[in-house]
Amino acid sequence: MERDGVEEGLGSATSPLLLAEKSTGDSNKPTGDHSITPLLVFSTSVALCGSFSYGCSVGYSSPAESGIMEDLGLSVAEYSVFGSIVTIGGMIGAILSGKMADLIGRRGTMWICQIVCMAGWLAIASAKNAWCVDIGRFVVGVAIGILTYVVPVYISEITPKNLRGRFTSATQLLVCCGFAVTFFAGSIVGWRALSLLAAIPNIVQIVCLFFVPESPRWLAKLGREKEFEATLQRLRGTKSDISEEAADIRGAIETLKRTSDEARTLELFQKRYAYAIIVGVGLILLQTFGGNSAVSYYLGTIFAKANVSTSVGPIVFALLQIPISIVTILLMDLFGRRTLLMASATASCLCSFLVGLSFCFQELHYLKELTPILTVVGIMGFGCGFALGMSGIPWVIMAEIFPVNIKASAGSLVVLTSWASSWILTYTFNFMLEWSSAGTFFIFSGMCALTILFIWRLVPETKGRTLEEIQSTLISS
Repeated sequence: MERDGVEEGLGSATSPLLLAEKSTGDSNKPTGDHSITPLLVFSTSVALCGSFSYGCSVGYSSPAESGIMEDLGLSVAEYSVFGSIVTIGGMIGAILSGKMADLIGRRGTMWICQIVCMAGWLAIASAKNAWCVDIGRFVVGVAIGILTYVVPVYISEITPKNLRGRFTSATQLLVCCGFAVTFFAGSIVGWRALSLLAAIPNIVQIVCLFFVPESPRWLAKLGREKEFEATLQRLRGTKSDISEEAADIRGAIETLKRTSDEARTLELFQKRYAYAIIVGVGLILLQTFGGNSAVSYYLGTIFAKANVSTSVGPIVFALLQIPISIVTILLMDLFGRRTLLMASATASCLCSFLVGLSFCFQELHYLKELTPILTVVGIMGFGCGFALGMSGIPWVIMAEIFPVNIKASAGSLVVLTSWASSWILTYTFNFMLEWSSAGTFFIFSGMCALTILFIWRLVPETKGRTLEEIQSTLISS
């Protein structure tokens, strides 16, 4: 059951691009295309509260750092545990996500996750010592670890193929919005009040989930035909013809049932899947060790070391992510994945080097007055460059390259790799800064340079290609 659910979810997450791409040869046949309905917009908006919650959790640790360390008497090592423990929770959540989404449905999974997430924020707000905030942060991590899987899966399963790409891409935009709002609010209120504000999207989604439908694909998988057809009809509009889409969904469910018995985790390590695994896991590792997680979690610390305002700088950084994420959504299917990834990695490489250079001047006591200026320019450029491609596109490619028989286990491997590597980086980052601020960012610049080479040599262009074409190329290589 778990394998079926994960494969179904990840399989449907690929369809925003792939279904549209399959239809390019029949561009004159609009059959299967549907218009936007109020229920579809409302359901997507409710689901996106989960992405907003994820953004809040990512943006929380930086504005809250000084307040928590002062009020609770935390050392750098203790706060590093607090900042990074969310990723340990995320790893556990990633393991649970497929089983939960399959057993209780996408809507039920989101509902439980938001209750758990709210409990975590309340624990942080009422904490009197280090272990209380750590437990609260860990609980939040478990919830968002599940939400990062189930939110895009739910959205991709309720939207028609002609709208799925744009709707699913909104998850990254809402993560950036949550990140920006948390930074802005953190400059006004204390860390306890900030944790209470972060619980607001949890409450909104808990209430609104009672008014949105369950995923029609999940209903079809359970054999609840009447509910499946009624739900699909409501999402598409009463006057829409859903017969073709319903038949496609039933066909996909039957295919998954036939192939799921053949899927085994050990199949991941067969030689024919090596290329796909290297691309998927490699992109996620390079995404993390390029420095984005560390910069997002400890932005206030970075600006403080460079003598930059820790209130204005992080807010501007967070706000810049929103328009860049919108641009990425608009350009992804126009220029292709590889082009945006190369541009993103190049910009991140140059800007990380610039930040490293600014701290180098500071450490050498040479042109120290340039350190704040170069740091601001470099960090802002790094954030914009990363948001242009490396922030979200690796997940799109991950959803496209794995065949259905290993999609569940391969997807879990990639998600666990992401959370595990994020924990390593976020825990060690403060110690790296104490060792050498300049050296830290030179390392990030080197990782981004390695990313450029990796993309150029190994990452295939998936734009305009069907799922079968992508997988046959990767497996035969």
